[in-house]
Amino acid sequence: MICYRCNNEAGNHDICPICGADIHVYQKVLRLSNMYYNDGLQKAEVRNLSGAIISLKRSLKFNKYNIDARNLLGLVYYEMGETVDALSEWVISKSYKQDDNVAGRYLDELRQNHTQLEAINQTIKKYNQALLYCRQDSKDLAIIQLKKVLSLNPRLVKGHQLLALLYMQEDRLEQAKRSLRNAGKIDANNTTTLRYLKEVNAKLKERNSGKKKKEEDLISYQSGNETIIMPNRFQDSSLGSTLSYMAIGLVVGILVIGFLVVPGVKSQARAEVKEELVAANDAVATSAQTIYSLEQEIEDLKGRLTEYEGENGTLPLQTVAYESLLKAYVAYVGNDYETAGVEIEKVDMNQLTEAATNTYQTVWAAVAPSYYSGIYSEAYTAFAEAKYETAIELFVKVVAYDERYKDGYASYYLAQAYNKSGNMEAARPYYQFVIDNYPGTERARTAKNYLEAE
Repeated sequence: MICYRCNNEAGNHDICPICGADIHVYQKVLRLSNMYYNDGLQKAEVRNLSGAIISLKRSLKFNKYNIDARNLLGLVYYEMGETVDALSEWVISKSYKQDDNVAGRYLDELRQNHTQLEAINQTIKKYNQALLYCRQDSKDLAIIQLKKVLSLNPRLVKGHQLLALLYMQEDRLEQAKRSLRNAGKIDANNTTTLRYLKEVNAKLKERNSGKKKKEEDLISYQSGNETIIMPNRFQDSSLGSTLSYMAIGLVVGILVIGFLVVPGVKSQARAEVKEELVAANDAVATSAQTIYSLEQEIEDLKGRLTEYEGENGTLPLQTVAYESLLKAYVAYVGNDYETAGVEIEKVDMNQLTEAATNTYQTVWAAVAPSYYSGIYSEAYTAFAEAKYETAIELFVKVVAYDERYKDGYASYYLAQAYNKSGNMEAARPYYQFVIDNYPGTERARTAKNYLEAE
């Protein structure tokens, strides 16, 4: 036992032998914290994640320095798809204990996985957009957004729950039940999931009860090895009546096939096509909405420009920024990443509103890798053909985007292009960058030879 006052080992004594502090109550607090931690661990092992969160929070309430409890709480949050909450707990844990802390490994693994970080970022944006659609009573768009969210983060319990709630409001009970079962596989005893599932089952039972034939309306008897079931009020009929019944039955059968079976098959086919069409056109609908929003902002800026023209230069800059952003977005939607990259570079983010900035970041994140890969290939081709001025112009763009692009080769070839064009002064900082950041490589040795040869 470590004394809370002097931080020395106090053993199992109620009084610290070093400073004389009464640590009896402190011992009880630590035991309570450990008890709730063990309880949370047991619940997590049986996938009662929401219950585990409650126990682990109580453990940390008694002892915020319980590193094991805090790290486990982060893991539970991560398992439920709440990555931001998990990161928060691990960062706090790391700040309390720098060395020999497994939270450091969790954080490093996430930092090194840029694809996962981007997926987390997109998940948050799309989930917030789905909430906005819900507030606007646009249930179809909210469902589409939530499906995207769950494709990126299938463990997000609250995403499954919200999707189920939307399905319930649309009276799509079977789909709601599937979503709730998916949530239950992640967090077995989540009270919200169980409450929604109970309501769905009640509605399904109510719906199916009207379809069942009451047993008292039928009677059955044995005829040899066969069981005959017939209506309770069945009476023997004459031959004419029997033939009439057969004819009526034939007509009814044809009508059933014509009016119930065939339309049902067609309806199911139409529903499947409609669902596929909605999914296929989701990107188009979202893109159209964004394009319309950007066009409206451009028109508004043009109107204000006409009214206030000559007073200052702010509005023309805003107009140019929005027009470039609109062109970039249209090219991005059309998968023309080269044009999108050219236009997005012209955008001055200082002239954009918050909503337009989000669109800019979305386009930039999707376009930048392909755009700069194309520029790098073009620059390398120019360098190989001894067109050094062209290569310098292109490599400068790539290095401005990322000095370490292609494991530092962009900076290395930029230095080489400057050197071969006779501008060693401009090449020097890029040679030095390669030497400092990639020691032991052939590039670093070559760069060092050029610098020493001056």
